[in-house]
Amino acid sequence: MVTEVLFCLALNVYHEARSQPLIGQLAVAQVVLNRVESSAYPDTVCGVVYQNKYPGRLNRCQFSWYCDGKNDTPRDADAWLRANQIASLALSPALPDLVSGATHYHALYVNPSWAGSLESVATIGSHRFYR
Repeated sequence: MVTEVLFCLALNVYHEARSQPLIGQLAVAQVVLNRVESSAYPDTVCGVVYQNKYPGRLNRCQFSWYCDGKNDTPRDADAWLRANQIASLALSPALPDLVSGATHYHALYVNPSWAGSLESVATIGSHRFYR
């Protein structure tokens, strides 16, 4: 049985990092988990993933895939299975922190305005991670 926590985390891994290597997908999952631990964000995985969804307003979410107006149903069965396995692994307390407490990341091909105000802690795959 898939829990809601696992589903939300896997959905974010799928949409944000399915083309990344294993370590990159785990790193994206860890950012969500680091946000759960931070008082600046909701205290649940689903709360973090779905934060800032406003009806009728596109591109206001914490993770762009969630409010881009497109269908969020995973279409690649293999990538969805992998995302679930990665989410499960990321939820393991034995997994070391790959992103040094990062709560933000972005793809290397963009330069968000907030990037200069945070400390860059890692580049993994095609994402840069910050805290």
